[in-house]
Amino acid sequence: MRKPPTPKRAGRVRPPRRGAAWSILASTALVTAAGVAAASSFSTQLAEEFDTNRETVQTGIDHTTEAFEDGEMNILVLGSDARDGEAQEDQRSDTMMLVHIPETRDEMYVMSIMRDLWVEIPEVGMSKVNSAQSHGGYPLTIQTVEGLTGADIDHMVIVDFDGFSDLTTALGGVEIENDMAFSAGQANPSYYPEGTIRLEGTDALRFVRERKAFTDGDYQRVKNQQKFLTGIATQVLDSSTLTNPSKISDMVSAFTPYLTVDESLDAQTLVNYGMSMSKMRASGITSFTIPNAGTGTTQGGASVVWPDEEELENMRSAMENGSMDEYVKELEKRQEEQADGATDETGENVTEEPGVDAPQ
Repeated sequence: MRKPPTPKRAGRVRPPRRGAAWSILASTALVTAAGVAAASSFSTQLAEEFDTNRETVQTGIDHTTEAFEDGEMNILVLGSDARDGEAQEDQRSDTMMLVHIPETRDEMYVMSIMRDLWVEIPEVGMSKVNSAQSHGGYPLTIQTVEGLTGADIDHMVIVDFDGFSDLTTALGGVEIENDMAFSAGQANPSYYPEGTIRLEGTDALRFVRERKAFTDGDYQRVKNQQKFLTGIATQVLDSSTLTNPSKISDMVSAFTPYLTVDESLDAQTLVNYGMSMSKMRASGITSFTIPNAGTGTTQGGASVVWPDEEELENMRSAMENGSMDEYVKELEKRQEEQADGATDETGENVTEEPGVDAPQ
């Protein structure tokens, strides 16, 4: 794994205008999937619009080694609770996803990282993964995720909340399969019935950010985010979108002003990626949550999510040797078996809060 330079306290680099995590889902699809469309549909004017309206930030990523040079590309996608004028060291990353694209370039693995995951932060020690940014800005966040996953991160994307509604509108809504009915929002709440639903605007935002409606909180929220990401990717990669320059233009125009990316991710780079990933389809996108051993409390009293070190090592090996498909299938199988074994005689699940004590 690449060893980045020792992190320093980040300067007051301009953050996204109003950081919010939930719209990172859209950026994952837009930066990768719309790159496919870019190869054939980005006009010069649209490329200039992207480069002009995006925000860039220093990340500490070594761009002397190009993405895919080592056979894969990894993109860290995140949102933060930044506010206008707030320095990187005053922020915390709220939601984090690692997008892994293997050498074949026709598959994509989107790994959600629980924000309370208890990890080693370089030169800081053990802490929640989302606190890395408050200790050392984006460079330290990248170092921490690289240490956790074993991935060499090639690009980083941060998204501002306000662009999210506009993107779902530009797509004409996003269709997903909702596995449980719930309501979200205090004023004029949105209701989401079980089954196939179409999300757009405020309803989409509430769907991906809600956690208090669920007994397992962030766990179900992450599942809903993954469902929504799949829906967005399906919409973006649909032939009716890829062959519609007007629709692509609407997407880019709606969302680009709310993107913050590393300094090397410009329109031409997206076009190049799009050309190399022309075989990418929604069916090739797999979402899962980075292995963990449930929730618990540290000796200091912090509520955290414990990492599953054995499974994390298996995941790192799978990324390195290109066997992610087999790994994810085995992971899902084991998780289903664990869920079946954690059901008591009444048929009620008894694993809402696994792991109440710190591991020995």
